[in-house]
Amino acid sequence: MRQGMANRAVAEQLGVPRGTVGWWRYEDRRRHGETFTHPTDCPRCTDQALDGPAYAYLLGLYLGDGHIISKPKQHHLSIYCADAWPGLIESAGAAMRKVMSLPSVNQRQRDGCVEVKSYSQHWPCLFPQHGPGKKHERRISLESWQQRIVDAHPWEFIRGLIHSDGCRVTNWTIRLVGGEHKRYEYPRYLFTNKSEDILNLYSDTLDKVGVEWKTTRRGKDPYNISVARKASVALMDTHIGPKY
Repeated sequence: MRQGMANRAVAEQLGVPRGTVGWWRYEDRRRHGETFTHPTDCPRCTDQALDGPAYAYLLGLYLGDGHIISKPKQHHLSIYCADAWPGLIESAGAAMRKVMSLPSVNQRQRDGCVEVKSYSQHWPCLFPQHGPGKKHERRISLESWQQRIVDAHPWEFIRGLIHSDGCRVTNWTIRLVGGEHKRYEYPRYLFTNKSEDILNLYSDTLDKVGVEWKTTRRGKDPYNISVARKASVALMDTHIGPKY
């Protein structure tokens, strides 16, 4: 092994699992005082440039339908995308690769959705919002470097949030026109999240790009943010559009 033979070859020669050989190699290095770290292109830990638009979009996806699983010596970022939106599945994987190209990106089919995942020790560096418990049960705020990226690429951040916990729908209502009741249809965007902090991040960013919005409530708690004004919907259509 010290001469450079691969773990797989050693495992096949000795008839033991590759994981066992890997553990032997780790223990041997530890006893000899050697340190081993996996290569990384983490923009927070190296001089690698961070792709701002891709990160802003991935941040929106993470805050909506993503999480990081942490285990000793292993972390992975997962984004869950409904089967109905194959374009979203591809966009999530592409954003992960643009933010960090070295970790592999895989897909795992779940019940009605696809889990897009990537393994790297450094995903928590890029998403410091990671922590124990559900997002809506703890404080969620952006660090200053994240806010600068969102300010520079607000539409990408909004698009990530809409692609995760949002939608574009057609609403209808009945109006009295000329003494007759007529059905009136209009498009609107909805963003739904139980975290008031995430709702505020979304609405604050809408303010910065000039989109009018209002909050609808479920009981006493804010639940949906609706964009229904014609000019604002047109602006959203220009930059976001329906899921695909």
